[in-house]
Amino acid sequence: MNASGEALEAARKALELFHDVSVDDDGALSFRHGDVPCAVQGMELAEGLTVLSLTVVVAWDLVGDVAVWVAERAGQGLFGTLGVIASERGTDVMLRYAFPADGLKPEPLSTLLMLVVSTASQVRGELLSRFS
Repeated sequence: MNASGEALEAARKALELFHDVSVDDDGALSFRHGDVPCAVQGMELAEGLTVLSLTVVVAWDLVGDVAVWVAERAGQGLFGTLGVIASERGTDVMLRYAFPADGLKPEPLSTLLMLVVSTASQVRGELLSRFS
């Protein structure tokens, strides 16, 4: 198993402490934290530098001045980067967080991942109360 596969295996074990996790054909992981869909991918950027990337779909099809709110909220100490994607149906909000994963054991890895997805769930609640 290569380094990114090992990191994804550790992430799977960490996430399974709290969630049902699916492993995609390419090895990526997918799970839901409440109503929030999440995915974890692994990549080896250089020898000895394996990175996990967590992508969370925070909210979708929102109407209103979502981008301004997200820009203001992004500066409040989140783990990860909030982004917006405009479409014909409204605005989607994503949270992305990438971090070096070499040597992380499942327990501390689960803490880190849960911090990120819990923040995403909190942001989702704030967005839905304001823009729906």
